[in-house]
Amino acid sequence: MGNRRFTYLISFIMLCFVAVLASCQKDSDVKDNSVTKASLTADSTSSPTNFLAASGTLSITIKDSTYLFDAAKDSIAFINVHDDADDSKRYFGITAINKDHNMSFGISSTGYAHADKNGDIAGGQFLLGPGYKTEGFQYSLSKYAGQKDFGTIHIDKYNQDSVLAKGTFHAWLAPDDKSNAPVYKVEGTFNLKLK
Repeated sequence: MGNRRFTYLISFIMLCFVAVLASCQKDSDVKDNSVTKASLTADSTSSPTNFLAASGTLSITIKDSTYLFDAAKDSIAFINVHDDADDSKRYFGITAINKDHNMSFGISSTGYAHADKNGDIAGGQFLLGPGYKTEGFQYSLSKYAGQKDFGTIHIDKYNQDSVLAKGTFHAWLAPDDKSNAPVYKVEGTFNLKLK
């Protein structure tokens, strides 16, 4: 369990790193989309598989509140992470950070991203900084002993025409990793475009 948790942690850290990189690029008004795509490529040197959304939204609902990322002003990236030597170490996910850098979200699943994909949630985190409209908080994927369902993601469309990724997800997030911590269902939708 510890080794598995470490793998999830490393994958999530990579997701966050890509979000920060994407945010910095968006803030610098990077105009050349091919440069953006190439620079977001993580482990793969064969082809760019990580993309910064040019338009579209990511919506997250938790505890009767809805939060929205808009790719026109915020940074939303769809990423693919894999180890060429070990095909079992493949993850995909969505990571986002708002323009003001006080709200970020990341979610990941194991396997390959493709259209009509159903996957189990492997990692997730939602952060609101103190500069946001409400009091700051941090939620991460609940991993306490005995829990069977960590959530699912469904991709309706992926890398088709101008659609980067479109789908829905839900995950169970908690404010800390104690077994008696409250667990909240986070539901979301994403409709991300390449243009």
